[in-house]
Amino acid sequence: MENSRVKRKQRKRKWLWVLIPFLALVIGIGIYGWQLASKVASVTNEAHQQLQRGEKSERRINPVYPGKDNFSVLFIGVDERGGETLSRSDVLILATFNKDDKTIKMLHIPRDSRVEIPGYYVDKINHAHFLGGVDLAVDTVEHLFDIPVDYYVKLNFTAFIDIVDALGGVTVEVPFTFQEMDSTDKKNAITLNEGIQTLNGEEALAFVRMRKKDPRGDFGRGDRQKQVIKAIIEKSASLSSITKYDDVLDGIGNNLTMNLTFQNIVALHPYASSLNSIDSLALKGDDTYINRVYYYTLDESSVQEISTTLKQHLGLETVATTQSN
Repeated sequence: MENSRVKRKQRKRKWLWVLIPFLALVIGIGIYGWQLASKVASVTNEAHQQLQRGEKSERRINPVYPGKDNFSVLFIGVDERGGETLSRSDVLILATFNKDDKTIKMLHIPRDSRVEIPGYYVDKINHAHFLGGVDLAVDTVEHLFDIPVDYYVKLNFTAFIDIVDALGGVTVEVPFTFQEMDSTDKKNAITLNEGIQTLNGEEALAFVRMRKKDPRGDFGRGDRQKQVIKAIIEKSASLSSITKYDDVLDGIGNNLTMNLTFQNIVALHPYASSLNSIDSLALKGDDTYINRVYYYTLDESSVQEISTTLKQHLGLETVATTQSN
């Protein structure tokens, strides 16, 4: 029992970088246009998987479409290995997109958040994916914030490694020398030295996942993740990456499922200019132990505040006010 608990801890990920391959794909379309259209269409068609509910959330009167409507996307990061089909989600990132000002708001939902999982019980939010896959993960987030989740994008960390390698590595500034496990959980397999370094995929994964050896904890890790996100976006947008986009798309390949279509992806291009000014939201809460199990207990007022902010960004608050009048 103890060994399995240790293994689960070793495989914990803070997948704030789960957006990267998806954003790289969007940027690629924007910069190189239809040169990549055939390959992108092939990748998105293979990755397309509709939710059991169909194309519309129960919290919508009509379906919404990127390009003409405000919409939301739930990004799900998982560590699925050896043919696993159900696993705990390692990160949930909820993003909302506003069509009028082309702005993006992004919320990272802590994986240990104690929430009600519809049809089950109160538990960590990352258990929703294990209990019912993407459908239940989407339902749980909708229930938590009382907003529609229109689309989802699910990625595993193999995609992250492959994307970095396909781009020829990323250059970052390592704040201090440290060792970290690799993607197979081999302890101290990766050594990163202090200073400006160009990292390959495995090294970049170690750079963004290390927490315990950083005196700033999650804050230090957050800064490192932002470094990598910026480095990948900049490299994805550079002319030197033109010949690498086939490899980037291959890297996404079997590591991606989503209910976005190729036409949806193309419609996201106007948001590319907003990638460096994403409004990041944060949930407040407290560390809690129940029967010696750790949970992050969300502050109810913080949940309500985030819910209101997202509704306003999606234009739902205005609709609700108009209907009530």
